[in-house]
Amino acid sequence: MAKKKATTKKAAKAALAPHADGAPAIDIGINAKERARIADGLSHFLADSYTLYLKTHNFHWNVTGSMFNALHTMFETQYTEEWTALDEIAERIRALGFNAPGSYSEFARLTTIKEEPGLTNTADWRQMVGQLVSGNEAVCRTAREVLEIADDADDAPTEDLLTQRLQTHEKYAWMLRSLLQ
Repeated sequence: MAKKKATTKKAAKAALAPHADGAPAIDIGINAKERARIADGLSHFLADSYTLYLKTHNFHWNVTGSMFNALHTMFETQYTEEWTALDEIAERIRALGFNAPGSYSEFARLTTIKEEPGLTNTADWRQMVGQLVSGNEAVCRTAREVLEIADDADDAPTEDLLTQRLQTHEKYAWMLRSLLQ
């Protein structure tokens, strides 16, 4: 038994060896494999969140019709909050020791949300709202998947971040859906 503990301690020290650049290894109580799984899930979540942000901002610019004022204001409130959250998600990925995706091509590859290709003719506000309901729900589904991974790894900060995002996006989906009922 003593030999096994010594071997385990030796393996743990090897896993915490400094990086080639001299920076200390990450030792936050979550092993590298679990951190990689969480960071990968958060990258998908970030891509969904960014795509939703972009779509919401697009619709803010292009909404027309009888609901213009209310939706223009609502979309601005939502995209402003979503923009702030993007930074928190990306910084959590970095805290886990991985680079956050940050290009359109990466986001397009990772997202589950269908991109709005641009509007040559303004879409009806009902279509915009319907797409944003679907987008918020997609973000929620991705958050729940990553939440399970974070829970398995006992990663409370990621769980807290995702729980807060779930509350926000469930509320947005409800508020938007209410406009169509």
